Amino acid sequence: MYIAIGIAVVVLGWVMLSYNGFIKGRNKVEEAFATMDVYLKQRYDLIPNLVETVKGYAKHEADTLQKVVEARSKAMNAKSSDETIEEEANLTQTLKSLFALAENYPDLKANSSFLNLQSQLQNIETDIAQARKYYNAIVRSYNTGVELFPQSIIAALFKFERKKMFEVSDDTQRENVAVKF
Repeated sequence: MYIAIGIAVVVLGWVMLSYNGFIKGRNKVEEAFATMDVYLKQRYDLIPNLVETVKGYAKHEADTLQKVVEARSKAMNAKSSDETIEEEANLTQTLKSLFALAENYPDLKANSSFLNLQSQLQNIETDIAQARKYYNAIVRSYNTGVELFPQSIIAALFKFERKKMFEVSDDTQRENVAVKF
């Protein structure tokens, strides 16, 4: 009888510890995503200023500027973390096209406002990259817990599911950047 009670206590304790571990892991994933979201918001706030600065120099490049604005809007209005990850990849691509466009306008490249905005955006991009690395590390740890046996039993029982990593989804983003002098 005591052995059965002892086994039940051990099993119940293990279930509680595993469940609480998944709760802590899920909360860390949400916190890591929220941290990254702060940097993304800073980037969203900076983009309209950048677009307006470029507009003054590149009036006939409205299509590129419109794509940047649309990509920013879609990224800002993403409803889930998976959608945010997808729309952020799109926004990154359109920003690259904006900076490529700036290469065609020497006056724009020399404009102090543009250079300041570009520098701010580069700093924010660095912060976003660091936040993505942190987020992915937390997600990796959480996903490992979800998949490892015997915790996977608890994960399945209480519907703890794998989280999506913040990855490069477009193979063109993996290509080397062309540097021209």
